[in-house]
Amino acid sequence: MARVLVLYHSTYGHIETMAEAVAEGARSIEGVTVDIKRVPELVPEELARESGYKLDQSAPIATAADLENYDAVIVGAGTRYGTAASQMRNFWDQTGGVWMKGALVGKVGAAFTSTATQHGGQETTLIGLIQTLLHHGMLIAGLPYAWSGQQTMDEITGGSPYGASTITGGTGARMPSDNELDGARFQGRYVAETAKKLFG
Repeated sequence: MARVLVLYHSTYGHIETMAEAVAEGARSIEGVTVDIKRVPELVPEELARESGYKLDQSAPIATAADLENYDAVIVGAGTRYGTAASQMRNFWDQTGGVWMKGALVGKVGAAFTSTATQHGGQETTLIGLIQTLLHHGMLIAGLPYAWSGQQTMDEITGGSPYGASTITGGTGARMPSDNELDGARFQGRYVAETAKKLFG
């Protein structure tokens, strides 16, 4: 049975919501088990509370060693100045031991993200995460144009061939749209199907 990990960092709940949709899509594939975990928060708790961080997230905290237990890892993090949030970067910076063992070589990797604006760095963040996964020897699964929702002109929406995404708005008030969640579910299914073919 193929095992999929949805690994995320979410400050205000947008990426958490996307992670749940990714996991939902992956769980729709028979013969696949799916876990959702998050990386540790680096911001001091008092500052996080003052800043309105969503601290009541139910997903357990992951360790670098956890990665070895999965056939696919789908990584989600918000964008900070055109790259992944430092919490996610910090987590992957601690995976040297995993890399030395080649523990992720040949496994499936994918990424999803969020930005405040349409052109706030979604694709650069996704490419940056994908580069890290490639350094671990992973096989990359994006968000194919088979999901036609990323081509819609009916609404402002996230999504690119590099991965699912959402747009939060300048104040963070906008949560993922139905279309963006559909893209996340599609990517989760796609990764799970791929992992099942390889490891199921």
